[in-house]
Amino acid sequence: MFDDPNETPSEQASKPADRAREKADEFRMHADLAAIYEGPRKFDASVLTDLTADVARDVQRTMAKLDKAKTPDIPLLPPEVADEAARLLKLGDAHQLSTNDYHVHRRPGEVMMIRWLAGDQVESFYERLQAHFDAAMEGYKEDERGEQGWKQDPATLAYLDALDKIEVKMAERYLREPIRQHKVFVLSTQTADEMNIAYLCDHIMNVPPAEVVGEESAPPDAPTDQDLAWFFKLFSLRGVIDDVERMCFFTFLQKTDDSGW
Repeated sequence: MFDDPNETPSEQASKPADRAREKADEFRMHADLAAIYEGPRKFDASVLTDLTADVARDVQRTMAKLDKAKTPDIPLLPPEVADEAARLLKLGDAHQLSTNDYHVHRRPGEVMMIRWLAGDQVESFYERLQAHFDAAMEGYKEDERGEQGWKQDPATLAYLDALDKIEVKMAERYLREPIRQHKVFVLSTQTADEMNIAYLCDHIMNVPPAEVVGEESAPPDAPTDQDLAWFFKLFSLRGVIDDVERMCFFTFLQKTDDSGW
Protein backbone atom coordinates (compact mmCIF):
# COMPACT_ATOMS: atom_id res chain seq x y z
CA MET A 1 0.00 0.00 0.00
CA PHE A 2 2.69 2.47 0.94
CA ASP A 3 5.17 2.02 -1.88
CA ASP A 4 5.76 5.24 -3.77
CA PRO A 5 3.96 4.90 -7.12
CA ASN A 6 5.52 5.96 -10.37
CA GLU A 7 4.40 9.39 -11.41
CA THR A 8 1.50 9.17 -13.83
CA PRO A 9 0.85 11.47 -16.82
CA SER A 10 -2.10 13.02 -15.01
CA GLU A 11 0.20 13.94 -12.10
CA GLN A 12 2.70 15.41 -14.54
CA ALA A 13 -0.05 17.55 -16.03
CA SER A 14 -1.41 18.82 -12.70
CA LYS A 15 -0.54 22.18 -11.21
CA PRO A 16 2.81 22.29 -9.35
CA ALA A 17 1.17 23.55 -6.15
CA ASP A 18 -1.43 20.75 -6.27
CA ARG A 19 1.28 18.13 -6.80
CA ALA A 20 3.24 19.51 -3.86
CA ARG A 21 0.17 19.40 -1.60
CA GLU A 22 -0.59 15.84 -2.68
CA LYS A 23 2.96 14.81 -1.80
CA ALA A 24 2.68 16.54 1.58
CA ASP A 25 -0.60 14.69 2.23
CA GLU A 26 1.15 11.41 1.47
CA PHE A 27 3.91 12.17 3.97
CA ARG A 28 1.35 13.33 6.51
CA MET A 29 -0.35 9.94 6.29
CA HIS A 30 2.99 8.16 6.71
CA ALA A 31 3.80 10.32 9.74
CA ASP A 32 0.40 9.52 11.23
CA LEU A 33 0.90 5.77 10.98
CA ALA A 34 4.50 5.91 12.19
CA ALA A 35 3.68 7.93 15.31
CA ILE A 36 0.68 5.76 16.20
CA TYR A 37 2.28 2.35 15.70
CA GLU A 38 5.98 2.86 16.47
CA GLY A 39 5.50 2.27 20.21
CA PRO A 40 7.31 -1.10 20.40
CA ARG A 41 10.24 0.31 18.44
CA LYS A 42 10.60 3.68 20.21
CA PHE A 43 8.76 3.68 23.54
CA ASP A 44 9.09 0.15 24.97
CA ALA A 45 5.41 -0.50 24.29
CA SER A 46 4.17 -4.08 24.30
CA VAL A 47 1.57 -5.90 22.24
CA LEU A 48 -0.72 -7.48 24.83
CA THR A 49 -3.51 -9.98 24.23
CA ASP A 50 -5.43 -8.82 27.30
CA LEU A 51 -8.32 -7.13 25.51
CA THR A 52 -11.58 -8.96 26.14
CA ALA A 53 -14.19 -9.39 23.44
CA ASP A 54 -16.68 -7.30 25.42
CA VAL A 55 -14.33 -4.32 25.77
CA ALA A 56 -13.22 -4.60 22.14
CA ARG A 57 -16.80 -4.63 20.85
CA ASP A 58 -17.75 -1.79 23.17
CA VAL A 59 -14.98 0.36 21.73
CA GLN A 60 -15.82 -0.67 18.18
CA ARG A 61 -19.52 0.15 18.56
CA THR A 62 -18.88 3.43 20.34
CA MET A 63 -16.30 4.60 17.81
CA ALA A 64 -18.78 3.86 15.02
CA LYS A 65 -21.47 5.79 16.90
CA LEU A 66 -19.17 8.80 17.36
CA ASP A 67 -18.12 8.69 13.72
CA LYS A 68 -21.75 8.63 12.61
CA ALA A 69 -22.53 11.63 14.85
CA LYS A 70 -20.02 13.86 13.07
CA THR A 71 -20.81 16.22 10.26
CA PRO A 72 -19.25 14.69 7.12
CA ASP A 73 -15.60 15.71 6.63
CA ILE A 74 -15.53 17.57 9.97
CA PRO A 75 -13.67 15.70 12.75
CA LEU A 76 -15.12 17.79 15.59
CA LEU A 77 -17.60 15.76 17.63
CA PRO A 78 -20.94 17.38 18.58
CA PRO A 79 -21.65 18.07 22.28
CA GLU A 80 -24.34 15.41 22.52
CA VAL A 81 -21.73 12.60 22.23
CA ALA A 82 -19.10 14.24 24.45
CA ASP A 83 -19.86 11.94 27.40
CA GLU A 84 -19.38 8.85 25.23
CA ALA A 85 -16.09 10.21 23.88
CA ALA A 86 -14.86 10.93 27.40
CA ARG A 87 -15.84 7.43 28.51
CA LEU A 88 -13.79 5.88 25.70
CA LEU A 89 -10.75 7.98 26.48
CA LYS A 90 -10.82 6.73 30.10
CA LEU A 91 -12.01 3.20 29.36
CA GLY A 92 -8.53 1.76 29.67
CA ASP A 93 -8.30 3.06 33.23
CA ALA A 94 -11.68 1.55 34.06
CA HIS A 95 -10.50 -1.89 32.91
CA GLN A 96 -6.93 -1.55 34.21
CA LEU A 97 -5.48 -1.54 30.70
CA SER A 98 -2.18 0.30 30.47
CA THR A 99 -1.54 3.40 28.41
CA ASN A 100 1.18 3.33 25.72
CA ASP A 101 0.81 -0.44 25.09
CA TYR A 102 -1.22 -2.07 22.31
CA HIS A 103 -4.14 -4.13 23.61
CA VAL A 104 -5.28 -6.81 21.17
CA HIS A 105 -8.33 -9.01 20.76
CA ARG A 106 -8.22 -11.32 17.79
CA ARG A 107 -10.07 -14.04 16.00
CA PRO A 108 -8.89 -15.91 12.86
CA GLY A 109 -8.68 -13.28 10.13
CA GLU A 110 -9.77 -10.40 12.38
CA VAL A 111 -7.97 -8.15 14.86
CA MET A 112 -9.06 -5.28 17.08
CA MET A 113 -6.24 -3.29 18.67
CA ILE A 114 -6.45 -0.31 21.04
CA ARG A 115 -3.78 2.06 22.29
CA TRP A 116 -4.42 4.77 24.89
CA LEU A 117 -2.07 7.70 25.54
CA ALA A 118 -2.27 10.26 28.35
CA GLY A 119 -0.33 13.28 29.61
CA ASP A 120 3.36 13.27 28.68
CA GLN A 121 2.78 10.38 26.28
CA VAL A 122 0.57 12.66 24.20
CA GLU A 123 3.29 15.32 24.16
CA SER A 124 5.82 12.73 22.92
CA PHE A 125 3.35 11.60 20.28
CA TYR A 126 3.05 15.10 18.81
CA GLU A 127 6.82 15.55 18.81
CA ARG A 128 7.31 12.29 16.95
CA LEU A 129 4.42 13.05 14.58
CA GLN A 130 6.05 16.31 13.48
CA ALA A 131 9.51 14.76 13.31
CA HIS A 132 8.30 11.98 11.00
CA PHE A 133 6.65 14.46 8.65
CA ASP A 134 9.62 16.85 8.60
CA ALA A 135 12.14 14.07 7.93
CA ALA A 136 10.10 12.64 5.06
CA MET A 137 9.41 16.02 3.50
CA GLU A 138 12.97 17.30 3.77
CA GLY A 139 14.39 14.05 2.41
CA TYR A 140 12.04 14.15 -0.54
CA LYS A 141 12.81 17.80 -1.32
CA GLU A 142 16.54 17.09 -1.21
CA ASP A 143 16.14 14.11 -3.54
CA GLU A 144 13.98 16.10 -5.95
CA ARG A 145 16.45 18.98 -6.05
CA GLY A 146 19.27 16.53 -6.76
CA GLU A 147 17.40 14.62 -9.44
CA GLN A 148 15.30 17.37 -11.02
CA GLY A 149 17.04 20.62 -10.14
CA TRP A 150 19.27 20.56 -13.20
CA LYS A 151 16.20 20.78 -15.40
CA GLN A 152 15.40 24.35 -16.30
CA ASP A 153 11.89 23.88 -17.62
CA PRO A 154 9.31 26.09 -15.90
CA ALA A 155 7.10 23.21 -14.69
CA THR A 156 9.94 21.49 -12.81
CA LEU A 157 11.18 24.72 -11.27
CA ALA A 158 7.65 25.65 -10.23
CA TYR A 159 7.20 22.25 -8.60
CA LEU A 160 10.46 22.55 -6.65
CA ASP A 161 9.46 26.03 -5.56
CA ALA A 162 6.03 24.78 -4.44
CA LEU A 163 7.68 22.02 -2.39
CA ASP A 164 9.88 24.59 -0.63
CA LYS A 165 6.80 26.55 0.35
CA ILE A 166 5.05 23.58 1.97
CA GLU A 167 4.82 23.92 5.73
CA VAL A 168 2.62 21.57 7.73
CA LYS A 169 2.14 21.79 11.49
CA MET A 170 0.87 18.36 12.40
CA ALA A 171 -0.57 19.47 15.75
CA GLU A 172 -2.70 22.00 13.90
CA ARG A 173 -3.96 19.27 11.58
CA TYR A 174 -4.87 17.28 14.69
CA LEU A 175 -6.73 20.35 16.08
CA ARG A 176 -4.65 20.16 19.24
CA GLU A 177 -5.11 23.77 20.37
CA PRO A 178 -8.93 23.79 20.03
CA ILE A 179 -9.01 20.51 21.94
CA ARG A 180 -6.93 21.96 24.78
CA GLN A 181 -8.50 25.40 24.82
CA HIS A 182 -12.16 24.53 24.38
CA LYS A 183 -12.17 20.97 25.80
CA VAL A 184 -13.79 19.60 22.66
CA PHE A 185 -13.45 16.05 21.37
CA VAL A 186 -12.11 15.22 17.91
CA LEU A 187 -12.32 11.97 15.95
CA SER A 188 -10.58 11.28 12.66
CA THR A 189 -10.45 8.07 10.65
CA GLN A 190 -8.24 6.44 8.07
CA THR A 191 -9.10 3.46 5.87
CA ALA A 192 -7.14 1.21 3.53
CA ASP A 193 -8.72 -1.65 1.62
CA GLU A 194 -5.37 -3.43 1.36
CA MET A 195 -2.92 -2.66 4.14
CA ASN A 196 0.36 -4.57 3.88
CA ILE A 197 0.44 -6.32 7.25
CA ALA A 198 4.20 -6.88 7.05
CA TYR A 199 4.76 -3.15 6.50
CA LEU A 200 2.63 -2.28 9.51
CA CYS A 201 4.11 -4.91 11.85
CA ASP A 202 7.68 -5.52 10.70
CA HIS A 203 8.55 -2.05 9.44
CA ILE A 204 6.63 0.34 11.69
CA MET A 205 5.96 -1.62 14.88
CA ASN A 206 9.09 -3.80 14.71
CA VAL A 207 7.19 -6.91 15.81
CA PRO A 208 6.42 -10.11 13.86
CA PRO A 209 2.96 -10.06 12.24
CA ALA A 210 2.04 -13.16 14.26
CA GLU A 211 2.34 -11.08 17.43
CA VAL A 212 -0.48 -8.86 16.18
CA VAL A 213 -2.70 -11.11 14.05
CA GLY A 214 -1.86 -14.50 15.60
CA GLU A 215 0.03 -17.48 14.22
CA GLU A 216 -2.98 -18.82 12.34
CA SER A 217 -3.50 -15.60 10.39
CA ALA A 218 0.13 -14.54 9.95
CA PRO A 219 1.56 -14.53 6.42
CA PRO A 220 3.82 -17.45 5.43
CA ASP A 221 7.58 -17.17 4.98
CA ALA A 222 7.27 -16.43 1.25
CA PRO A 223 4.01 -14.45 1.16
CA THR A 224 2.07 -13.42 -1.90
CA ASP A 225 0.45 -9.99 -2.15
CA GLN A 226 -2.82 -11.60 -1.12
CA ASP A 227 -1.21 -13.12 1.98
CA LEU A 228 -0.14 -9.63 3.08
CA ALA A 229 -3.38 -7.76 2.33
CA TRP A 230 -5.62 -6.76 5.25
CA PHE A 231 -8.51 -4.34 5.39
CA PHE A 232 -7.50 -1.54 7.77
CA LYS A 233 -9.64 0.99 9.64
CA LEU A 234 -8.16 3.41 12.16
CA PHE A 235 -10.11 5.66 14.54
CA SER A 236 -8.14 8.43 16.31
CA LEU A 237 -10.00 10.00 19.23
CA ARG A 238 -8.57 13.00 21.12
CA GLY A 239 -9.71 15.09 24.05
CA VAL A 240 -8.93 16.57 27.46
CA ILE A 241 -10.42 15.16 30.67
CA ASP A 242 -9.72 16.71 34.09
CA ASP A 243 -6.94 18.78 32.49
CA VAL A 244 -5.20 15.65 31.19
CA GLU A 245 -4.77 15.37 27.43
CA ARG A 246 -5.75 11.91 26.18
CA MET A 247 -5.82 9.88 22.97
CA CYS A 248 -7.39 6.57 21.98
CA PHE A 249 -6.41 4.78 18.78
CA PHE A 250 -8.71 1.93 17.73
CA THR A 251 -7.58 -0.28 14.86
CA PHE A 252 -9.76 -2.82 13.08
CA LEU A 253 -7.98 -5.29 10.79
CA GLN A 254 -9.62 -7.98 8.68
CA LYS A 255 -7.91 -10.38 6.32
CA THR A 256 -8.72 -9.71 2.69
CA ASP A 257 -10.24 -12.84 1.16
CA ASP A 258 -10.08 -14.18 -2.38
CA SER A 259 -13.26 -12.35 -3.38
CA GLY A 260 -11.39 -9.07 -3.17
CA TRP A 261 -8.89 -10.06 -5.83
